[in-house]
Amino acid sequence: MKEINKVLVPVDFTTHTEKLVEYALTLAASFEADVELVHVVESFIGYDMLLVHPSFEQMRIDLKEKADEKMKNLVVEQVDFSGKVIGKVLVGDVVEEILEYADISEADLMIVGTHGTKGLEKVLMGSVATRVSKKSPCPILIVNPIQYLLKKWHKMEPNV
Repeated sequence: MKEINKVLVPVDFTTHTEKLVEYALTLAASFEADVELVHVVESFIGYDMLLVHPSFEQMRIDLKEKADEKMKNLVVEQVDFSGKVIGKVLVGDVVEEILEYADISEADLMIVGTHGTKGLEKVLMGSVATRVSKKSPCPILIVNPIQYLLKKWHKMEPNV
């Protein structure tokens, strides 16, 4: 079996990102693996052709700058992790960029969070986790951070 030296964790900076990263770092520590966090700013290619508005390029720049700042803060918050944690912000199609980065970075394992979308939202948008898992160049673990948080909360002893 191949050793796990590098764990890739796509993040979206939603409220569940912190729990996903906590779970990934815990797992990575057991393998003594490094962690790479990656965020993709969705590009507006195609939309700008339809709407022909110069603000799309500025919006792309602003979103990238904001994501870079969030990523920097997220990486800095992981100072207690024994391995190396790096962060990368990409621009493009979310699924394509994650898959390409996983391949280029030679990740040994990818841990992807899922929001558990259902119904019309899943039909219209699809699941990034599902689409990534179908073409991932490495093994993938799909985690529902909400369930992780609930299980952790239930194990906590009540304050007396």
